[in-house]
Amino acid sequence: MSTPKTVAFHTLGCKLNFSETSSIRRSFENQGYQTIHFEEGADIYVLNTCSVTDFADKKCRYEVRRALKYSPQAKIVVVGCYAQLKPKEIAEIPGVDLVLGAAEKFNILQYIDGISDAPDKGMVIAGDVKEAKTFISSFSFGDRTRSFLKVQDGCDYKCSFCTIPQARGSSRSDTIENVIKNVEEIASKGVKEIVLTGVNLGDFGNGTEVIEGLRPKKEAMFIDLIRALDEIKEISRYRISSIEPNLCTDEVIEFVASSRAFLPHFHIPLQSGSPKILREMKRRYTVQQYEERIKTIKKWMPHSCIGVDVIVGFPGEGHEEFTETYEFLHRMDVSYFHVFTYSERNNTLASEMKNVVPMEIRRERNESLRILSQKKKNYFVLPFTGQKFPVLWENTNNCEIMSGYTPNFIKVEAPLQENKINTLEEIILDEYNVSEDSFSVSFG
Repeated sequence: MSTPKTVAFHTLGCKLNFSETSSIRRSFENQGYQTIHFEEGADIYVLNTCSVTDFADKKCRYEVRRALKYSPQAKIVVVGCYAQLKPKEIAEIPGVDLVLGAAEKFNILQYIDGISDAPDKGMVIAGDVKEAKTFISSFSFGDRTRSFLKVQDGCDYKCSFCTIPQARGSSRSDTIENVIKNVEEIASKGVKEIVLTGVNLGDFGNGTEVIEGLRPKKEAMFIDLIRALDEIKEISRYRISSIEPNLCTDEVIEFVASSRAFLPHFHIPLQSGSPKILREMKRRYTVQQYEERIKTIKKWMPHSCIGVDVIVGFPGEGHEEFTETYEFLHRMDVSYFHVFTYSERNNTLASEMKNVVPMEIRRERNESLRILSQKKKNYFVLPFTGQKFPVLWENTNNCEIMSGYTPNFIKVEAPLQENKINTLEEIILDEYNVSEDSFSVSFG
């Protein structure tokens, strides 16, 4: 196959996937490929997939069809978590030419020329996830104002509903020295805000390579990393993408409260407010411990934004257990939820559990918590009306509007002024638009 000139990318899932897609894109560009928009009809399409919900298959198939619509002769490569978990299934999708697993995706250029021009089905190169032993640095650049920086990968936790350890392998991390080099490179491009990402970010420090049969030696702790990064004056802002409540220590919270650049914005997974369901999920904290984390954050940063992940419809979640979750979230001083409807995942303990919740009830509970989330969001943001905050401006999909976020993650929008993009500016929060989930602003 002759070397194609154009490549397009599509990313499904989390911030971690976005950081990895961006690094893969740069590897193509360094070899002379031209990156174009998905709709422009590329010679190669790379789809980076997610496996968090049961929609992974539908989303993957949809993006394959969409790529072939724009470029019928294109070569299509599928990578990511879903590719590691279901490589043969993906290879059967009409139009897929190559499927790469967790240990192979960063070597994608080595496999491109091996794609047959007329395969009966996609070629699969996906080894055992245990082969994904090393940490590969990744960060996004050029996609938006902020950069997603991967500092940790994999997970050693065994939550009963989760397939991520099967898709990404054991916990492993970058070194602080190399993270600093990446941050300095990002800063040299003019980026002002970095979002730290990982599968289990608070578990940072497990070494760059997994030794067979051994848990990697802790070379540092998450607190050591954020202290070091706070010293890099060229970066104005850092956000912590998500951190487990048992790893969000007092030390981490107190440091963020007093730091130069780490913002008062936390995203802390809860999953359930029912002690019984938390145990069945095999989470590593109790409801009481979670509540203590929230109270500690609010003690040190009363203005902070706290997001929550929650799963509804887990096996055994009856009316009583769901009510416990609802009432717990209602009384907690948190700012918004990401609500997930539980879906059965193959090869997980939860998929074999009895007392399955009917899908109709799962959806009703999802909607109930989404409504509560909007109420919590309104309750959080409205008291800040009329207050002044620094905002980092960025482009939007609307060519007439620019948007940005306050340090505590309140979205603002204003008429586009190109000269203000990627600049920090003091603004005053004027009026909150509930339907747009954003404030209009005046400049102060």
